[in-house]
Amino acid sequence: MDLKIRDLVELLQVSEKTIYRWLKEKKIPAYRINHQFRFSKAEINEWLLQNRIEVSDRILALKLTALPVNLAEMARRGGVFYDLPGGTPGEAIRHAVGAIKLPAGADRARIIEVILQREGMMSTAVGRGIALPHSRNPILTDSADAEVSIFFLREKVDFQALDGEPVHTMFIALTANPKRHLEVLSKISYFCQRDDFRALLETRAPADVIFSFLADIERDLPRKGPPS
Repeated sequence: MDLKIRDLVELLQVSEKTIYRWLKEKKIPAYRINHQFRFSKAEINEWLLQNRIEVSDRILALKLTALPVNLAEMARRGGVFYDLPGGTPGEAIRHAVGAIKLPAGADRARIIEVILQREGMMSTAVGRGIALPHSRNPILTDSADAEVSIFFLREKVDFQALDGEPVHTMFIALTANPKRHLEVLSKISYFCQRDDFRALLETRAPADVIFSFLADIERDLPRKGPPS
């Protein structure tokens, strides 16, 4: 197992008492090894996303794969789309996947199907008008084709977000590796917690402005490895 309790205290910026309470209530995935609790980086990463827990940029140090996620490059590859139609989550997702330029051999109908299946299980809205529709598992076969697309909706759509806010912006990530998939979603989630980035989304900034912002911030993000 990769992490100890002190690592989670630093990552989540909560007290040890809170961690132990979560453990007692079985709210956090953990393992008991030699009378001590240990945590899997991949499971904690997924738990953070599923529970929409806000964390600092320390989450980006939870590296699951060798190469860092370059969100700016993936967004350039996936593109930014404006005035996306759709009055329901399903309609918006169908139109979004329909607009994406897919790599050769990718099955567009299947991608729509698996993303809608995941949306049907639990809303992918992360609050503040943003949603991250995604499948439970990677969709692509070649990691070189991984991409992130950003969609500004023509009309706000009710995704049943926990904060009650309708969605004005969607991100769709297409990846080829389960651990990479989690890293990409975590990085998007981190950026969406930033007031300066959300301001760009709310004003529907030009694509080149968004790409430049992502690249500039990524240069200053933590580059250290995961906690030992």
